[in-house]
Amino acid sequence: MLKNVAVVLLDKVQPFELGVACEVFGIDRSEEGLPVYDFAVVSADGPVLSTHAGFTITTALGLDRLEEADLIVVPAGGDFSSRTFPPELLAALRHAVDRGALVLSVCSGVFVLAAAGLLEGRRCTMHWHHAEEFARQYPRAAVEPDVLYVQDGQIITSAGTAAGIDACLHLVRQEHGPQIANAIARRMVVPPHRDGGQAQFIERPLAAMERCDTVGEVLAWMSRHLEDEMTVEELAARAHMSPRTFARRFQQETGTTPYRWLLRQRVLYAQELLEGSDDTVDAIAGRAGFGTAAGLRHHFLRTLGTTPNAYRRTFRVTEPAA
Repeated sequence: MLKNVAVVLLDKVQPFELGVACEVFGIDRSEEGLPVYDFAVVSADGPVLSTHAGFTITTALGLDRLEEADLIVVPAGGDFSSRTFPPELLAALRHAVDRGALVLSVCSGVFVLAAAGLLEGRRCTMHWHHAEEFARQYPRAAVEPDVLYVQDGQIITSAGTAAGIDACLHLVRQEHGPQIANAIARRMVVPPHRDGGQAQFIERPLAAMERCDTVGEVLAWMSRHLEDEMTVEELAARAHMSPRTFARRFQQETGTTPYRWLLRQRVLYAQELLEGSDDTVDAIAGRAGFGTAAGLRHHFLRTLGTTPNAYRRTFRVTEPAA
C-alpha cells in the first residue's frame, strides 16, 4: 500500500508540475476519510533551488530521504533535455526501483529517469514537444508520444503539465481504488479520468506546400477539395506524372503517402469545424470528406484517441457571456 511519497527537485524546477504532486499526495484529507501520505519535498541540487518562474524554493531534506519512499515523483525542469544530473540522484533512483519503490515523472522529468537507465526497453511518454529529442537521446526506450501517461512496471511517465494529474490519479486509483481517486479528483475540481490522449493537444499545421517543388500544386488542390473522392491515378494526372512516379515524389516531399496526407488534413479540418462551427457531427463528416459520422469517429479515434463529441466538449470556441 502506498504510504510514503517523496518529490525530488532539481534546479529550475517547474512549479506547476511540483504543485501537482503536492496537491495529490501532500494534503491531509483525513477528515474526509481519504489517505494521508508521509510526504516530503527533497532537493538533489542543494537547499535553495530556483524555479522556471523566477522564485526560489528551500528545503532542508536531501537524497537520503528517498530511502523511505514508496513513491518518488520527479517533476519537470526548464533544461532537463540538455543538462547532466547528479550521479547520487541517479543511483538513488536505481536503488529505489531495485527495492520495489514506484517512480513517477511529470513531463521532462522523464529525462532524469532515462539518465538513470530506468527506461531501457520500457514504454514511456513525455510532453509531445520533447518526444523527438528524447527518442534521439534514448533510442532504447519505447516512446509512446500520443498518450497522457504510461505505466510500465514500477515506472510511470506522464506527458506535459496537467497530464501529471492524470498519472497521479491513475496511481491513486491503482493503489486505493476508484472511490478514493474520484474523491480526490472532486476536491481538485478535475476529471478523475480524461478521454483521449496527448495527440488531441498537438498542433499539426498543414504541410508547408512551398517546400514541395513537384507536388505543391496538387497538395493545394487536395486541400481545397477535402470532401471529394480522389485516387492516386487522378492526382498523378493533375501532376502530369505516372501514378508510380507521383507516389514516389509525394513520399519524398511530404514524408508520407497521398492517402495518409489526405486523411490527416481531413482530421485537421474536422477539428477546426468542431472547435468553431455549430455544424452537427454528420455535417462535419460530410464537409471533411469522411462521408458519415461513423467514418469520422473511426478516424478520429485512430488519429487522436478521442471521439468528435469529446473533442468538441474540450476545445469548443464559445463567445464570452455579456
